[in-house]
Amino acid sequence: MNPQHSLSYDYSPWTFWGSASETDRVAQDAYQRRFAERTGVNIGERAFLSPMANIDPDTLTIGADSFIAAHAYVTGTITLGDDCTVNAFSVIRGNVTAGDGVRIGAHTSILGFNHSMEPLEPVFKQPLTSKGITIGDDVWIGSNVVILDGVTVGSHAVLAAGAVVTKDVPEWAIVGGNPARRIRDRRHPVNRETTGEAPFDDGMLAELAAFANAARADAPAILSRSWIPEASGLYIDRPGAAPTVRAHCDAIEIADLLLGSVPPQLSQDEHVARLRKLQDPVTGLVPEFGSEPHRESTLTFGRGLGTYHVLSVGYALDLAGSGFEHPIHAIADMNPAAVVASLNALPWRKEAWESGAWVDAWGTAAYWNLAQSHPNSPGSLESLFGWLLSRVNSTAGTWGTPTVDNRLKVVNGYYRLTRGTFAQFGVPVPHVERLVDTVLAHSADPRYFAVGRQNACNVLDVVHPLWLASKHTSHRREDAKAWARTQLKQALLRWRTGEGMAFSAARESGHQALPTLQGTEMWLAIIWYLADLLGCAEALGYRPRGVHRPEPAYLLPTL
Repeated sequence: MNPQHSLSYDYSPWTFWGSASETDRVAQDAYQRRFAERTGVNIGERAFLSPMANIDPDTLTIGADSFIAAHAYVTGTITLGDDCTVNAFSVIRGNVTAGDGVRIGAHTSILGFNHSMEPLEPVFKQPLTSKGITIGDDVWIGSNVVILDGVTVGSHAVLAAGAVVTKDVPEWAIVGGNPARRIRDRRHPVNRETTGEAPFDDGMLAELAAFANAARADAPAILSRSWIPEASGLYIDRPGAAPTVRAHCDAIEIADLLLGSVPPQLSQDEHVARLRKLQDPVTGLVPEFGSEPHRESTLTFGRGLGTYHVLSVGYALDLAGSGFEHPIHAIADMNPAAVVASLNALPWRKEAWESGAWVDAWGTAAYWNLAQSHPNSPGSLESLFGWLLSRVNSTAGTWGTPTVDNRLKVVNGYYRLTRGTFAQFGVPVPHVERLVDTVLAHSADPRYFAVGRQNACNVLDVVHPLWLASKHTSHRREDAKAWARTQLKQALLRWRTGEGMAFSAARESGHQALPTLQGTEMWLAIIWYLADLLGCAEALGYRPRGVHRPEPAYLLPTL
């Protein structure tokens, strides 16, 4: 039995009883029996308790078809009904009772106890108190929620991600914020005339959850069909294609998203060793399989696949708990004057995408060097941002002037450029409202976004700028949501059982219309961004952590 296969169940426990091997089932039964020997422990049929969770209760009752995932911390007097899910890294402590069908998102804390805090004694010396927490049936608790002692959450309520719940929540209420406040009743649609907001689509939550569950169930088969053991164990993008470095990286991204582990064909150490050994120690770049390392075209930053491998290999190694063995010397040795000269030489008017891709790779290489504590040339990163901020088109919010003929390349180049710079380093994008106008004008182009015309790059390169802009402005937010809702509903229909998703929806796109690792990885991330723009990504149960991660990788202290 490959231990990595078992590891996926710890992070996605709802998949266990439907696909676990007999060996895994026997191990889980034995683990549960050890708990059941303790006084006050009752475990229902088909429950799953991750051995990677810290479960140390005074008493525990967990109902049928309920799960506790990896790294959860469960102590105190705990009662969970049937069909409950405690996701990874959640904390449930004190006196907590939950009904049936309760979903608890990752990194949530449900704290059924408190400290006294009389001023005459230090807090750590004072006794604990406990009023207890009661949660009804059919409650959805989003990620990073905090529920404090004494709270009662009524049945059918929804606690939005990040909510800090300090008071009772009525039945059917949707609450959010810090402290949490009532947003509306789940049973009542939003009145657009009074709020200006689109209705919260409860049906979409079910569609997203069903999609994600199907994707998780198919993930092992998708990875397996792209694994070629006879080629010394390499990954291919699709059946019949040649092995590529990117295919291996896409496999790691998909496994992380859906299984919470590395692909099961190799151990974590084997994945890391295979990717790390590809890096050229002189330039720090990674050539394609079969390339001759000494060829200048392979090892010159800005040319060939080695430039994109700065992203794909770097993030794949990061997901596998490692990193590049060597610094990216190809950019670390560029002083500010060289950076500016390179930016000036890029074909911004004719090839805005190519220019944005260069900036994306340069910014990402600078990040990997920072992550390794390897200094880039002093002032080079500041020079990059200074050049970008001084060259942005203030009327369009982009680099370059978008027209009907070139808007595709300008918008797609914007995504690549900002992904590796502003988004990756947590710097607000400039002229954000003009950017939204430009991107929305492009999003209405039927050549790229009509039904059956979309491809992964074009949709990603619209939704990411709109998502990034939404963090800084509400300008035309409902227009952005309307586009996202349409694209999301279409994207969810493109999953092919056991195969994944094709890069392109257009049938005449040749092999791009066939399911691939690249298409699957990109659309999984796109669907998350579309859903998050609509405020319902939590239903997917996954969050990109690699190339398409939403959080900044490194916050610049100053520019």
